[in-house]
Amino acid sequence: MRGCCSPSRGGAGQAAPPVATGDVSGTDGMVMISAGSFWMGSEDAFGYPEDGEGPLREVELGSYSIDACAVTNLEFGRSVEDTNYVTEAERFGWSFVFAGLLPDDFLPTQAVARAPWWRKVEGSNWPNPEGPSSTVVGREEHPVVHVSWNDAGAYASWAGKRLPREAEWERAARGGLESNVYPWGNELEPGGVHRMNVWQGSFPDSNSRADGYVGTAPVRSFPPNGLGLYETTGNVWEWTADPFDGAGVSRVQKGGSYLCHHSYCRRYRVAARQSSTPDSSTGNVGFRCARDA
Repeated sequence: MRGCCSPSRGGAGQAAPPVATGDVSGTDGMVMISAGSFWMGSEDAFGYPEDGEGPLREVELGSYSIDACAVTNLEFGRSVEDTNYVTEAERFGWSFVFAGLLPDDFLPTQAVARAPWWRKVEGSNWPNPEGPSSTVVGREEHPVVHVSWNDAGAYASWAGKRLPREAEWERAARGGLESNVYPWGNELEPGGVHRMNVWQGSFPDSNSRADGYVGTAPVRSFPPNGLGLYETTGNVWEWTADPFDGAGVSRVQKGGSYLCHHSYCRRYRVAARQSSTPDSSTGNVGFRCARDA
């Protein structure tokens, strides 16, 4: 896994403790995806063969439902209030934060060797995304971050849902289009219009914020895809249920994040994927849920 996208803790982690199922009937905000087949993966010139994007293959899926948006701070907070759940970042006492989001007078922090823009920040967790002095107040509709795969699974269980399989995620993210690079087509900025929250400028030192955002953007900040899903590329990476290589511990993340930039990482494409260990958490990874039809 490339540390530039989002680093791993490196440990295998343990399964999250079970939590009670919440009553979310009528408030799930899900999109129904009908049974059918689609072309998954990519063999285009922008891909990364070592990530396992290819070969391009036809995949058949049954019907299922998937969240229109990534789970927000507000939604995640409700589950915490209901269950007193403690995330892994809170238990570890730290999480990874992008250095560009830390204030200039922030105390020195340990950097990731291959990607020094990632910092190990004590006291960073979902309600304190940039450390103890930060808060999600005013960011209630932003996607929750600093959640591990285990944390995401615990939330999904509480909500009576589950994490989507990688193929389910990718089919829904494509918005009904076949083999296009992005959920809306093959142009990054059709007509000069920004369609997702990614880095503009010179990474990692200067972000022009041409798309209107630095860090995460609220869900529904950009138009939905053809199936009604929002921000399936850019904004935050999203956990899926599947092992990255079919047998290992690491899990697949999809979609790219606000840190993706063509100079080092074109993983803001629908077919792109990366891996991380189940106990890892960073400031650019969240999730959405699925449910059997």
